Amino acid sequence: MNSTFLGTGSGNTADLLCGRSADYTFVHGYFPMLVCFITVLGGFLRSFIKNSEVIVLAVLSLTGFVIGHLAYSFIQMHQVVYSLLRTPSFSLYCYVSPLIIFMAALDVDFYILKNVLWQVLLTGFISFSTAFIIVGYVVIKFNKASWDLQCCLLFSMTLGIIDPIHSVNTLKTIGISKMYTDIIRGESMIICGVTSIFFGILRNNLVHMFVFREFHVLLDFIFHIFGSILVGYWSARIIQFILTDLFSNTLTSIILCVSMVYMTFYIVEFLKLSGMVALITVGLNLDSLSFKPRMEIIITKFLIMFTSVFQQLIYTFFGIVIGCGENNYFKFHTLNFTLVLFITVNFVRLLTIVLVSPILMRSSYEYNWRWGVVIAWSGIKGVFNLLLAPDIYNLSNKKVESPEMIIFYVQVLSLMTMGINSYMMIHLARTLGLCVISLPRQMAMQNAIDHIQEIIQNTITLFKTEKILTNVNWTLVEEKSKIKYRISFHHISTGEKEQESPTDEVLIEEARLHVAIIQMSSFEKQCQDGILDTEAARILIGATKSYCPIQGKFMSIYDVSTYVKARSWLIKFKKILTLLEYHKDTGFFIPYGNNKFLIFIYHIVFSEEFDYAGHIISLMYIYPLIIHLTSVPRKLNEMSLTLVNYYFIFLYVLQSTLKIIILKRKYFHQHWNTLEFCILIIGITDSFCVYFVKLRPENLVLIQFTIILGYTRIIRFIPLIKLLIPTLINIVDVQIKRRLSLMYSITKGYVKSQEDAKFLIKQISSRESIYQKLYEILETNKRDAIKELGLIEHEDRDVVIALKTRQAIQTVIAKSLKHLAFLCSRGIIDKHEGIEMNKVLLSKIKALNNFPMSIPPPTPDKYLHNIVWLENKDVLIEFFKERAKLAYFDYGDVICKEGEMPQGIYLIISGMAILHSSPPTFGVDSVHRMTRQSQTLFTEYCTCGDIIGELSCLLKREIEYTAICETILQACFISLEDLYEGFDVFWPSLEYKIWLKLALSTAYQYFESALVDEDITFQRCVALNVAYVETLSNCNEMTIDWATMKLVIVVYGSVMDTKTEAPFLAPCILSKTCEQVQGTSDLSKLLIIQATEPVKVSSDSKIIGSVNNGPQVTSRDQTWKRKDEVDTGSHYRKGH
Repeated sequence: MNSTFLGTGSGNTADLLCGRSADYTFVHGYFPMLVCFITVLGGFLRSFIKNSEVIVLAVLSLTGFVIGHLAYSFIQMHQVVYSLLRTPSFSLYCYVSPLIIFMAALDVDFYILKNVLWQVLLTGFISFSTAFIIVGYVVIKFNKASWDLQCCLLFSMTLGIIDPIHSVNTLKTIGISKMYTDIIRGESMIICGVTSIFFGILRNNLVHMFVFREFHVLLDFIFHIFGSILVGYWSARIIQFILTDLFSNTLTSIILCVSMVYMTFYIVEFLKLSGMVALITVGLNLDSLSFKPRMEIIITKFLIMFTSVFQQLIYTFFGIVIGCGENNYFKFHTLNFTLVLFITVNFVRLLTIVLVSPILMRSSYEYNWRWGVVIAWSGIKGVFNLLLAPDIYNLSNKKVESPEMIIFYVQVLSLMTMGINSYMMIHLARTLGLCVISLPRQMAMQNAIDHIQEIIQNTITLFKTEKILTNVNWTLVEEKSKIKYRISFHHISTGEKEQESPTDEVLIEEARLHVAIIQMSSFEKQCQDGILDTEAARILIGATKSYCPIQGKFMSIYDVSTYVKARSWLIKFKKILTLLEYHKDTGFFIPYGNNKFLIFIYHIVFSEEFDYAGHIISLMYIYPLIIHLTSVPRKLNEMSLTLVNYYFIFLYVLQSTLKIIILKRKYFHQHWNTLEFCILIIGITDSFCVYFVKLRPENLVLIQFTIILGYTRIIRFIPLIKLLIPTLINIVDVQIKRRLSLMYSITKGYVKSQEDAKFLIKQISSRESIYQKLYEILETNKRDAIKELGLIEHEDRDVVIALKTRQAIQTVIAKSLKHLAFLCSRGIIDKHEGIEMNKVLLSKIKALNNFPMSIPPPTPDKYLHNIVWLENKDVLIEFFKERAKLAYFDYGDVICKEGEMPQGIYLIISGMAILHSSPPTFGVDSVHRMTRQSQTLFTEYCTCGDIIGELSCLLKREIEYTAICETILQACFISLEDLYEGFDVFWPSLEYKIWLKLALSTAYQYFESALVDEDITFQRCVALNVAYVETLSNCNEMTIDWATMKLVIVVYGSVMDTKTEAPFLAPCILSKTCEQVQGTSDLSKLLIIQATEPVKVSSDSKIIGSVNNGPQVTSRDQTWKRKDEVDTGSHYRKGH
């Protein structure tokens, strides 16, 4: 059995396989036919029996048993299974286990597992120990077969393994938290790894079994764990590099991935380590960001397919092996012992859950005794138990008479636990009310269904206007496309039957989990689009998953900012290195007078050759010191060493004397000079001690003191550190910049995720109170993150500019790739040409890996190009460049105060300011503003590139906020007089463009959901007139033509419907029923989005057509996000 499944005999005698000597002529080709037959049969069974894998495996096991029994009786069938029976059991283990354990580890969320690592380790240890002790005792007590102690213990170790795939598949279907499934899967992988290590140690040391000691086993075990983890980690890095390579195709990536998995396993096993532990490490170190987009799904499906085929083959093969055995060993006791083992393994699992329940309760607030009862049935056995079962016979001291019975017990227990335990988990979960969908979650589902139904209805309404679809039966279309979702009575728990609606706390908790999911999706999408670095996305996703189990915890940017400690450590280390750096300033030590001797010494001391000579002296002393520290050579060369020591002391004295002559008292101001002087004093003392020892050789105290001083000669090499300090400073600088760049990328990705979450919170909860709380939390977190962005940018502008430039390049190339894919899909570009162009663009993205870490900031005048309403036109830029001034503010300075008249606009070049204001008026008269009175103060941060004061300057009205510097701030200031002079010179286009820019900013700020499909950038509006601004004075009227207007948004002031007299206060979207509006404020601004594709018009003609198009919302004055997102009505901003 050491080399085959069932075989006896040795020497030149033929092995008895399946009760028959293989003395016939062997014919090749039968075994591949058997493998194909099993695969096809398994596929048909899975097609007909879709929801029960255990039945498929049971049928295949019985089929294998029948084939084995026929092989025992007929030589024709014996030829078919001959190759299988001659195959070593360890070979099957190496063929099958790598992919299965890799897939199981790949499905585990490493971030969740890392947070509950000690719980998983304790659970695995308790489970392994209890199974080893209790199952081993039961086997020894109740088994009537002649199994020795080692065989019984190996059998109990094998039955202690929990299948990492089947044990959690059932739990997933009943809606258990992923944290519990990961704990169970982590526990099962720990048990698999530990068991495989023990079997590997026994297998590798089978020859030396009798000289085995406990200490050797412990050392081997530790070496297996750490060695396998180390190899697995670097293998994961290699696989990750292969999978994320931009130029690799899907097929190549899959082949290389699977090949690396098997190669890792075989290399580790060849090194006498654990391939199982190595592949667990590989799987845990790979996540969704380790793959290119959509590749993870393909690889996962590939692994699932092969795992299913492997399981079918293994159960059939072992059924054949059992069938090849003697039938007389199957007795009534076999059935009794099987039932005893089944009860024992489930009792062990129950005991394990009871012991670890305090640990699981500490891990999550969701855990209770009901989940404990369900999880107690999760001890399902599987393919790994079967793969290690033959080694029980191979590694036992005393060979049992019926080795196939070991496999029989393991296989039957595996099938019983798969069937019975899976059923019990589902039945108990339903009985205990764990399968119900909570009412908050059902409400969230209902909100999503309503939103989808609204989209469907809007699509049908749009299709009805198409002429080609006029004869369609729209009633039938509406009936068939209507989504009906009802909350079934049996899906509501008992507590919820008595409660009509859940409390706000329950709904907030449910919404918190949805927000976390939205954020993680946003991080992944940003990473795929090239906006977010992979490392930053991985940190953000890991942090989100870490805070998810904490009840009521919304992750803030400060929770993610673990970089602060690392950054402060790096900065402190850099300060120490800077303090230790050797500075030689020749300007302070120029000798006065015409003393040629001092001038000569001055040129010597401050020359580079002098420094190099000092370093060479230290390096030359390495060899004498080695001889001095070695006892035998020291005795042979005692006199020579003494003379060499005197020589080097003389050189050190000469070096220090020359420096003291020039530097005088300032010699000791430099730390390195003080150190060299101390080394010199110790060296002179050492020389005198050596001399005194020769005079007094009987003085033991003097001899011991001289020996100690002799060892201190090693400090003569300390000055060589001066050579390393500049290099260390450069390395630390690079690390600090990389850390800052990473944190800026993390914070920027976090801000985008908050915006994405706010965009979808209406679909998360329809209750207004929940919506307001969510909005407040998300807005507060976003504001804190923007503040962090400003602080990081102020700390190192060069790094942030480089990162922004790199991300801008990557975004532009990513969009080019999308356009290229669109052109190729439409046949505009040939496939071959498309591939070549795709390679060119991908090479540009790959070249960004060598992008510089820092880029110097542009000069202040270059920032004028960033003002969008100047359109990068040289005439406008030169006009304001001559008039713009640089303004500098210190921390705490007030740039402008609320209620003051504006002095001009400020374009922030560097630094950060905070804006405080009362609720914005949007130009609405106080009479109409009574319904939106609020005393809440609003806060927003302005950073590089933001403009302060645009709206106030356009209106010549008081400023509505106070701007205070949070850091030292530099701004480009354009006075009010110069701005209006520009309006006169470039009338009317310049003023209109400022209003257009502000109107677009407000529209996107408050109605992003309505404009998500619109491409109304400032440049398109100016060039193509896709949207324009109309002005209404008080009592003036304007007709709304919905045939040419898609949306009309009031961005400033107020209007009313002349028919219904319904007021519309800015910012809001006019209702489709509104046909004519009248201005009710002194000045009202309406942004009109064209319904049809407009023709390209010149800028001047567009401006003349809207000369009266006036004001709108300030760029910076209205940077606070919307509180509500509706199609009509007013919008109020929520304060914090």
